[in-house]
Amino acid sequence: MTPLKTTTASGILFVSASYFLFTLHDAVIKLLVTHLSVWQIVFFRSLGIFAACMLIGGRGFAGRVISSPIVKPMAVRSLLLLAAWISYYTAAKSLQLAELTTIYYAAPIVATLLAIPMLGEKVPLPRWAAIILGFIGVIVASNPAGLAISLPVGLALLAAVLWASASVLLRKTAMNESTLVQMTLTNGFFVLLTFAMAIYHWQPIDFDSAALQFLVVLLGGAAQASLFEAMRRAPVSVLAPFEYSSLIWAFVLGYVIWLDIPAHNVAIGAGLICCAGLLIVSTERLAARRYRLARPQTPAEASKEDATGA
Repeated sequence: MTPLKTTTASGILFVSASYFLFTLHDAVIKLLVTHLSVWQIVFFRSLGIFAACMLIGGRGFAGRVISSPIVKPMAVRSLLLLAAWISYYTAAKSLQLAELTTIYYAAPIVATLLAIPMLGEKVPLPRWAAIILGFIGVIVASNPAGLAISLPVGLALLAAVLWASASVLLRKTAMNESTLVQMTLTNGFFVLLTFAMAIYHWQPIDFDSAALQFLVVLLGGAAQASLFEAMRRAPVSVLAPFEYSSLIWAFVLGYVIWLDIPAHNVAIGAGLICCAGLLIVSTERLAARRYRLARPQTPAEASKEDATGA
């Protein structure tokens, strides 16, 4: 059995890398949407990742994907993600970025709540503290003012709930299938779901757009692989607060690419988000240490300690 410390630590590393890559991915898409429709971008991204997965899988891989026991759950997850995506971008037309970000980052809290009945996870107090602290950091950084109940607000909240549901469902299926199969199914379903709209909104592609689209495929594929691997290694309630880290990367990239200078509240909020991540890391390390001390040592471990004098 893999030690608790190893799986949780690697899960945190994978999810942190995933949200960094997703932020880069979103920044490239923001550059690309001035030339191509979002439907077209998502279609080609999904098609590129799907083709790469099939190539890596090799002979006989298609049959394994089709016969996988997670086909139906992944189809449901793809529908949830598409619905979340539509709700998010519809709300984005009417809400300020600060308002949209604040509402959408309710997703980690929703994911933790859903993980309790759906996955049977026990969420200790430090994890709740980290999630709430991170959310407070997002509120401080985003500084929403005058937010009122409206249809766009409801759509943004719906997007958060749908994304959280998809994340929990991913954790549920991740333990039963490899990352490659999960990525193949997810992107295969997205190709089918976005094909018609991509054709309807088709726009000509020049060399620069093609280069950016290829970068979207690379970043999207790497981000998906990291996220799926993270879900295989650690509970949702451990990984949820690290979703807030994408806000920090968004501020950094906004400055580097568009020269957006964060305000003082952004720095304070980012500090709170970092504290939330450090709280999770420290409490999980403490839990791993307690687990290691409580379980009986194997003969190999005992001899190793004798040899090192530990």
